[in-house]
Amino acid sequence: MSSFSRFDNGPMSAHGHVARTIGIDIMAGTYRPGQRLSHETELLAQFGVSRTVLREAIKTLAAKGLVAARARTGTVVTPPEQWNMFDADVLSWKTAQGMDQQFHGDLTEIRLALESRAAALAARHRDDGDLAEMRAAIDLMRSATGSRRQFAEADLAFHQAIARASGNVLLRSMSAVIETALVASFTMSSPIHDMALHELNVSSHERIVDAIEARSEEDAAAAMLSVIKGLAHWRDLSDRD
Repeated sequence: MSSFSRFDNGPMSAHGHVARTIGIDIMAGTYRPGQRLSHETELLAQFGVSRTVLREAIKTLAAKGLVAARARTGTVVTPPEQWNMFDADVLSWKTAQGMDQQFHGDLTEIRLALESRAAALAARHRDDGDLAEMRAAIDLMRSATGSRRQFAEADLAFHQAIARASGNVLLRSMSAVIETALVASFTMSSPIHDMALHELNVSSHERIVDAIEARSEEDAAAAMLSVIKGLAHWRDLSDRD
């Protein structure tokens, strides 16, 4: 079963904890683009870690595009356009910092573009094992009537199964985007406590699988678009309450 463990502030490596904390600070604006990070001695005192651990954390942040080493300046925060927003950790840090309406919209737009194509390709390439995996995920969604997290994890497993069935290695790599969208939408508020809405949501996912099983690329793409647009609309209504 897929999980949202990276979104939990649970146990992690020392350098992972340092990278996460600084990453969230960067996204929250504590460190502004072009600003130098605190001096190494200050960061060592703040986190109580070794110099090796701290430098490993900085390397992690640099690899994700959040910071860069500058001659005679030190380590500075890079402009947001250089951040790797498809990176799973970066997305989880963004979620921890808080996502505004603009970012929710960005997530929806990229899902509409990529997942509809993934569904169409899944209709072309799927095999019986793929269909079984999708149906199993839907069964888990239907039975998850008491836990927001269980529902979201089953939903994530469903969308990941479609990405795998597409046969496109690049589409499979978009799982972090899907995961972020679902954790933001379903673990904060969820349809599980409204049985009619819950069944409507599950049934809309079933229509995607039915189209994939029928090898109807057009219907599969349309059904996926309907699910994503419906989620965005329902989330917007929840935000207004």
